[in-house]
Amino acid sequence: MPSPAPDVPDERRTRLLAAAAVTLGRLSDVLTPLGEMFAARGHQLYLVGGSVRDAVLGRLGSDLDFTTDARPEQVLQIVRGWADHLWDTGGLAFGTVSASKAGRQLEITTFRSDTYDRVSRNPEVTFGDTLEGDLVRRDFTANAMAVKVGADGSLEFVDPLGGLDALLAGVLDTPAAPEDSFHDDPLRMLRGARFVAQLGFTLAPRVLTAITAMAAEIDRITAERVRAELDKLIGGAHPTEGIDIMCETGLAERVLPEVPAMMLEIDEHHQHKDVYQHSLTVLRQAIDQEDGDPDLVLRWAALLHDIGKPPTKRNEPGGGVSFHHHEVVGAKLVRKRMRALKYPKAFTEDVARLVYLHLRFHGYGTGQWTDSAVRRYVTDGGELLPRLHKLVRADCTTRNKRRAATLQATYDNLEERIGRLQEAEDLARVRPDLDGNDIMEMLGLEPGPQVGRAWRYLKELRLDRGPLSRDEAEEALREWWNAGAP
Repeated sequence: MPSPAPDVPDERRTRLLAAAAVTLGRLSDVLTPLGEMFAARGHQLYLVGGSVRDAVLGRLGSDLDFTTDARPEQVLQIVRGWADHLWDTGGLAFGTVSASKAGRQLEITTFRSDTYDRVSRNPEVTFGDTLEGDLVRRDFTANAMAVKVGADGSLEFVDPLGGLDALLAGVLDTPAAPEDSFHDDPLRMLRGARFVAQLGFTLAPRVLTAITAMAAEIDRITAERVRAELDKLIGGAHPTEGIDIMCETGLAERVLPEVPAMMLEIDEHHQHKDVYQHSLTVLRQAIDQEDGDPDLVLRWAALLHDIGKPPTKRNEPGGGVSFHHHEVVGAKLVRKRMRALKYPKAFTEDVARLVYLHLRFHGYGTGQWTDSAVRRYVTDGGELLPRLHKLVRADCTTRNKRRAATLQATYDNLEERIGRLQEAEDLARVRPDLDGNDIMEMLGLEPGPQVGRAWRYLKELRLDRGPLSRDEAEEALREWWNAGAP
């Protein structure tokens, strides 16, 4: 049985259940007809899982999960003609019918009592006959609550496993023994860390112990499933807490080993316990700069920006420590890890590019960069420049208030210079002052590598000197060509 949750005052429980009822009452246009249709055919229908949890927490979205004693083909017969859309994404084989109605996404799944082979995470799908049997196979008690949807639109809260007490106490525990739950589906261990990151909960002691002992079981899970959980974790409201859980239990060593490796490295400024803690601080400070929804590219870059430090650490004479070129090594490690996790190529390149560029600003010093250097900074950042601004500012974690203020003021100065040059030169689209057709006409060339080399020469010239007149560009190109251009 789950560990007893700390006592929660009855008044608070009653108040939150009443608020959840109000929230669910706003869904009467979907819940009432569904309840009527299922009851008319002699079937039970329950809102379940994350939908109930989120209703209690006041964060219910448009995705609604249901469970029922009706078999999938019966569910299809019931909702066909009522739902706006029906589709099969492979869920029917697992007892799930997917539908949409009035802008809400519905998943209606037959009671399950699956068994697992404990080699893969693939269940042998077995339909059950009771709600209790279905709830006990779920990942955590906070996700094992249900609301019975009656024929008259009535809503009855059902909580046989104490999920409400666990939820109100902010504790994640498993309905059955955690060892059995995680052997059945090791992804649940990573989901535990993810819910910590999303909800700010803690793990029950027995769950933490089981994950620590069984972390290697996560190797049974496909990279795609791991990636999906990691994105939900890092996109949560409390991602650093979830990352801490992953590192504490050994999960990170299996799926993201570059992160716990940073615990061994002391930050060169000696202002943090280690590079790991510094990276979590950078992640938090990057999140503080987000303008809207979680920016996963920025968050991943913030977390991973220093993963090149462990392999580049050098102990210098006099007791110092250096991490030369860790941004170069870090970008390579980002690509390697994200490819292993099956991230899309464009996403991977964006994160790696930010990691590669995150130190560039520190050459700016007190503003001695030439306009050419500023142009190159903007051009190299490209569409990532707004994120690069946020990452660089987040990377200032010194506890010396004067030094922090100086760094921020220096970056303010750089952004102001970028703004002035942007107005004068349209830095977002730096291109040579002559195009390929101009080059071929001037030099009498056919399309080929020489045209490309001439184009790149003119772009470098444009970065160095700024916009040129046509006559200036032609003169420079002619001199380059006559001097024996490669």
